[in-house]
Parts: sequence; C-alpha cells; structure tokens
Amino acid sequence: MRKLLSSIALAALAVATGPVAAQTTGNGPYYANPSWDQQLPAAQRFIVLSNWNNEAVLDRETGLVWQRSPVSFTVPWLDALNLCYVAGNSDLVPPIPAGGRHGWRLPSVEELASLIDSTQSNPGLPAGHPFVGIQRFYWTSTSAPDNGVLTGIIAYEVDFGRPLVNSVNKATSNNFWCVRGGSSTQVPVIPPS
Repeated sequence: MRKLLSSIALAALAVATGPVAAQTTGNGPYYANPSWDQQLPAAQRFIVLSNWNNEAVLDRETGLVWQRSPVSFTVPWLDALNLCYVAGNSDLVPPIPAGGRHGWRLPSVEELASLIDSTQSNPGLPAGHPFVGIQRFYWTSTSAPDNGVLTGIIAYEVDFGRPLVNSVNKATSNNFWCVRGGSSTQVPVIPPS
C-alpha cells in the first residue's frame, strides 16, 4: 500500500511540474526547442513575447531571443559589444530595448547569419518576420582574420540589405542587434591600442 501511495504521489508531482507556457502573442508551445536541423516558416519560427513588453522575439528555430527593434544608432565594434552587455540598465540614454531583462550580448556571426533569408533583400529576413526598424549592417561578436592573421582589428558584420556576411574594421560605426540565450563561446579579440 505504501509503494502504491508513493507511486501516486510521484505521478501527481510529475504532472504538476510540467512545462509552463510563457505569455506570448502567438499560439504555443512557447518553450524554445532549438532545431537547427529544421527550417520553420516565419509564422511558426518567430514569436513576439508579450511578457517582455513586446520588445523581444523568440526564434524557435535556434532557441535564441532577439531584440524585436534593435537600436537605430551606429557605434564602433567595442562599444556595440559593451552596450549589449549593459542592455537592461535603466540609466542608458538612449535606452536599449531589453524587455526589462539583463543577460544580452552581441551575437556571433553564425547566430546573426542564421536570420538571413537569401531569397529576400532590404531586409534579407524571412518574409513575415516580426522585427521592426531593421537597418542594413549589424556587428557580430566574431573577430575576423586580417590577411590570414587574427589581429583584433577586423570583425564580421551581417549585411541585411544584400544579404551577406562581410568583414570590416572594428573602428567602423555599425548598428548592433543584441541577443539572449545560447552561448557565445568565442572570446572577443580586442583591438590593440
């Protein structure tokens, strides 16, 4: 009898602790189930997160959370790297849309390029995407080799106008688009002083 009651209690606990759906503007399921091996249509791939003040978009294909409307001012690479890290600070002028949360970072070249749809241009994003105010060029956190050597003065950018990936000098001013989740495994190479 004791084993039966224990089994029933464990079964009830397992049911009660199942996944909880986040509040979003799309139909569930809402949890990030990264499927880099699948191509999802934009209507199923992207979910605007209402519980993030509609300032963030879950990409169900990669499991990443993107700013819905990236800031529309340009900065050099190192400033972009730092501004993503401090997104969510209430004293930033102008504020960086962060859905009231911290934990943002500059995306790697692979992550930002995963948003490219080569059949589209201006912007080269999947048709029906929910993003707002997309500019042409965005920094990535990934340093690029200069003449085959990782010198720290070149980084990759994504050009959503054409769309393609380029490498440019880190002193150039570019837009930046912050991301949450995943793991930035590359240690950024800081330009020499």
